[in-house]
Amino acid sequence: MRAFVAVTDKDWYQFLAGRPDLDEVNFWQPGGNRVFRTLKPGEPLLFKLHYPDNASWEPDAMVMDRAAGVFADPSRVHRIEHEGRFFRSRGPLNVVRSPQGGPAILQAGTSPKGRTFAARYADAIFAIQPNIAGAKAYYDDIKRGTVSEGRAPEACKILFGIQPILGATEAEAREKQARHNELVPLEGGLAILSGHLDFDLSALPLDEMMAGRTEPQLQRMQTRYRTLTGELLTLREVAQRHGQSVGLVQMVGTPSQVADQMEDYFDQVGGDGFMLSPIYSPGAIEEFVDLVVPELQRRGRYRRDYAGTTQRDHLMQED
Repeated sequence: MRAFVAVTDKDWYQFLAGRPDLDEVNFWQPGGNRVFRTLKPGEPLLFKLHYPDNASWEPDAMVMDRAAGVFADPSRVHRIEHEGRFFRSRGPLNVVRSPQGGPAILQAGTSPKGRTFAARYADAIFAIQPNIAGAKAYYDDIKRGTVSEGRAPEACKILFGIQPILGATEAEAREKQARHNELVPLEGGLAILSGHLDFDLSALPLDEMMAGRTEPQLQRMQTRYRTLTGELLTLREVAQRHGQSVGLVQMVGTPSQVADQMEDYFDQVGGDGFMLSPIYSPGAIEEFVDLVVPELQRRGRYRRDYAGTTQRDHLMQED
């Protein structure tokens, strides 16, 4: 499970109090560009209360001794005494420490603020980088930023988004891809892309190359304006692709061919894993797990066991 939460319509303390409950299921993504545009004012309070190294509840604070009538050891529950420009809070958070000491944080987006936040705090990033050169530059930039924030480069994992489309034969997979992509009208792709760019694209010529546009709003998605190997795309092509996969690379073929494509991308770019976008649900993810994962395991590219029990354990596991 992942969740995107807007913080403009609720008190920060209310927002924070609900997060440990979600952490009980070990999956949490308070991310996305629109969240990070409003995150800065509450950032210090958020991490004083919830980041593992600064938790107001120590790991052994919970006593739960029914016979003695002791719920928690007060000496291990601390006020945070936060006083900032926008918020003031004595703390401690009135919810007990969660299994991970704070939910694993996944950031999404390529804005400078989002990148800085990820380098400073995130456990992982969901990255949409549909061409090799842009993906490599993005990967290197995030790793440098993580180090500059005083963290090890592996502290923030980068998970590249892909859209796998499988078939028993390549022809079957291509037919499935065509059927899926034909469902997206050009007008729909333009509308979605306009919304994501906060720019009305209807006024632009459909056959103009997007990489040449100079409008500030259009610069954020420069990596979407090229193919996997770097060829330039027109507005028509960018919009169509955006409607079909939100810019994710479509990896198409038999399980072995899709595994080949994943390996090639990974070997050229780097990265710590992939995020999958199914073309239909249920079914597409199950097919990937049943058919592609065993192939990746045979090649030594995917783990066979989990060393931990939480989302953060899984993200930080190196093998």
